[in-house]
Amino acid sequence: MRARLRLRAPVVLPCDAACSVLRDAAVDIEPDGRIGYCGPFASAPGVAEVRNCSGILLPGLINAHAHSPMTVLRGMGGDLPLMRWLREVIWPAEAAMTAADMRAGMLLGAVDMLCNGVTTSVEMYFHGEKLAEAVLAAGSRAVLTMGIIEAFGGRWPDLIAAISSWIDADGLRFGPGERIEVGYGPHSAYTLPEAALVATAEAARQRGALLHIHVAEAADEDAAQRERHGSVPRLLESAGVLGGRVLAAHAVHMSDEDIAAFARHRVGVAHCPGSNAKLASGIARVSDMRRAGIAVGVGTDGPASNDGLDLLADARLAAFVARLSTMDSSVLPAGDVLLMATRDGAAAIGRDDIGALEPGRWADIVHIDTDDPAFSAGTDVPDAHLLANLVWAAGARRVRDVWVAGERVVDGGEPTRVDRAKVRAEAGAVTRRLLGVASARGE
Repeated sequence: MRARLRLRAPVVLPCDAACSVLRDAAVDIEPDGRIGYCGPFASAPGVAEVRNCSGILLPGLINAHAHSPMTVLRGMGGDLPLMRWLREVIWPAEAAMTAADMRAGMLLGAVDMLCNGVTTSVEMYFHGEKLAEAVLAAGSRAVLTMGIIEAFGGRWPDLIAAISSWIDADGLRFGPGERIEVGYGPHSAYTLPEAALVATAEAARQRGALLHIHVAEAADEDAAQRERHGSVPRLLESAGVLGGRVLAAHAVHMSDEDIAAFARHRVGVAHCPGSNAKLASGIARVSDMRRAGIAVGVGTDGPASNDGLDLLADARLAAFVARLSTMDSSVLPAGDVLLMATRDGAAAIGRDDIGALEPGRWADIVHIDTDDPAFSAGTDVPDAHLLANLVWAAGARRVRDVWVAGERVVDGGEPTRVDRAKVRAEAGAVTRRLLGVASARGE
């Protein structure tokens, strides 16, 4: 069994509720891969192997909504509105993807995210076993909410049953450090009948699993549901879908009543400002949702609709868009932005074992080197100044090391488990083949 490892740094950001800034602090990684201590270095208990880290330690970031295998679809149909982009470009391309293609895309996405400090992603996609293989190969962590949609010939009862069988066989969480969690990913109320949503919710609640669904992303996507029920949140509430662990992706076109319904049922929201902006989907009412007590995390969405997997960049954009939409420059200060990318993201998906540097949580830790123009005055500046430099200026570009469940999976900016160039080449080959398929269709 490995010894306790004590990471010491000039600054530790535990991402507690107050977004504290700890000076000359330490984080202990216990032999089981969990955090044993986070606090002043001088008060650290017991004996440990000490590793000195320059700069800042913070929790691994949580990408609350992603379709990471779509790394192989980057750049396709990038100037189309959402529904045309899906129907004319993305869904036909996905229909041509094999399980191996999805594994290659997921592996590239996992490596890309780790190098940007993202240790956990909430995925909605297909061929879950292959996605799990990719995540475990990279050493990252993922919540795999398997896609339930009939666009590719599957029947929704069979898809729900397959997810339930997987959870019943392997458990809700499994793998080293419980790196894999399995959940349900009903695509949306506009692609599935109400009966499918109800059945999915019942299966998820029985198993304590996450139900992850697109809600109110574009103004025109769910016109039929709005005409019949008033809104998708009202449909979900009246059908008994809300309750348990529910994560709504996007939640852009929300009324006061919709926000109140989500707050009542403790629905989490994955805010995706980059994708929403690129696809002109609209501006989510993030400040109103947070004020109502809704846990709001940040998601990149798929890397074909953003097109990056840099979560801190999306979190920063979330603040910029919120300030523009409210014309209030005090909305979402730097500390709140950091919490949305960490602690609040964990809360949005119903997890209390990740998202913060607290004893008992998994040791998912990011080391950011401050040898960067953003920190020209060093780290010995007021707390608010330090957080501002990290969030507004530096972002993830100086991520040097990353630990997941206490294992270092990024060392000096490079993944430790896989060859990044080989991963990129394999995904690139998939993209070239899919472009050939699209060309043959005359697109």
